[in-house]
Amino acid sequence: MTVRRTLLIAVLIYALLLAGLVSLNGAFIAVALPLVVYLAAVIFYQPSDIRLKVTRVLSKDYVRPGTEVTVTVTVTNGGPDLDEIAIEDNVPAGLALDGDASQLASLPANQTRTLSYSVSGSRGTYTFGAVTITAREHFALFRRSRPYNIASKLSVIPDCPQLQSLKIRPVRTRGFAGPIPSRQGGSGTDFFGVRAYEPGDPPQWINWRLSARHQTEVYTNVFEQERIADVGLILDARDRSNVVANGDSLFEHSIEVTAALAEAFLHDGNRVGLLVYGRGLERTFPDFGKQQRQRILRALSRAQVGDSLVFDSLDYLPTRFFPAKSQLVLISPLCAEDPPVLVRLRSREYQVLVVSPDPVQFEARGIAPSPARDLATRLAAGERQLWIRQLQRIGVPVISWDVGQSLDATIQAGLKKDAPRPWRQ
Repeated sequence: MTVRRTLLIAVLIYALLLAGLVSLNGAFIAVALPLVVYLAAVIFYQPSDIRLKVTRVLSKDYVRPGTEVTVTVTVTNGGPDLDEIAIEDNVPAGLALDGDASQLASLPANQTRTLSYSVSGSRGTYTFGAVTITAREHFALFRRSRPYNIASKLSVIPDCPQLQSLKIRPVRTRGFAGPIPSRQGGSGTDFFGVRAYEPGDPPQWINWRLSARHQTEVYTNVFEQERIADVGLILDARDRSNVVANGDSLFEHSIEVTAALAEAFLHDGNRVGLLVYGRGLERTFPDFGKQQRQRILRALSRAQVGDSLVFDSLDYLPTRFFPAKSQLVLISPLCAEDPPVLVRLRSREYQVLVVSPDPVQFEARGIAPSPARDLATRLAAGERQLWIRQLQRIGVPVISWDVGQSLDATIQAGLKKDAPRPWRQ
């Protein structure tokens, strides 16, 4: 009900009637009669009973950035006729709206009205609020509003560039066939050693050169088994390690790297888990397959940088979350105190790989060229190179990625550079 307008009309009617009675002038009463009829009609036609069924349907709830999603709100009237209803949907902030998220219409009994519009947005998780329905009569004096809380969530997952198969060498592998050398003899493609011939060995595996040196023994080649591994992805979401330049955030590139690595490792059949380390701990427990890919991408869509007194340092990484002797991949620009923590992880027999978006080159691009900028860039790059060499000396490969370059080419070159040399017979 619009209280002010109704009160104004009632006061006006009372004043006219009182003036007519006091002055005994029928003209005042004649002027008041239309207002009385108007107010009576409003009271008679006001919406008395609202029984509505409201639903909201998203054409997709899991999309890439910039993809349009159609939102359809359906309102069905299970009560008496409603002269006029206003349907208003609460669109989350950050989404670009194409169309109108509100509608004004009449709704007879047992009829349905549909509101449809499109939204798109950048990486993130967006929760839609309540659908507000306002019913009123044509005179717009009486109105009833009611919010309908409908749970709807849209996940805009990050873009992830395609990567080739990644050559990693964790200390321990799992007992399923895969692409990773397991340091155990068996069927495979790479030579591993020789042993005495056993019945059932394929003839093409016989090492004739070695067998020719022995009169009574025959030897067969053994190849290195290839299996899958446990891979733990650790995304550094600390605000102190992030760099923002020209409206672009280095953290978004870290998200991109993490999504690409998760896709590549899962495609090879590995068991992959994710830990987002920053304002808190968000964990996606290790698993296989397409459903795990969706879980990880949804977790990355929610990831935000933040500060925490507890998780300000990598010292508090929950290593029990990752199986012993598994492959850990840290995606981080790196801070000055991070290398000692990675050294301790390496000492616990984790195979550690660091993929580091380069914050020095990223920030330098946002500064106008000058001698001062060039000097500062060289000094910062030199300090960063010292950290990287410190880690490489103790067996922690570090892939420094200039975000202006190809991610796949950078990772493949880095893995090839740090790969162990093959043993030759």
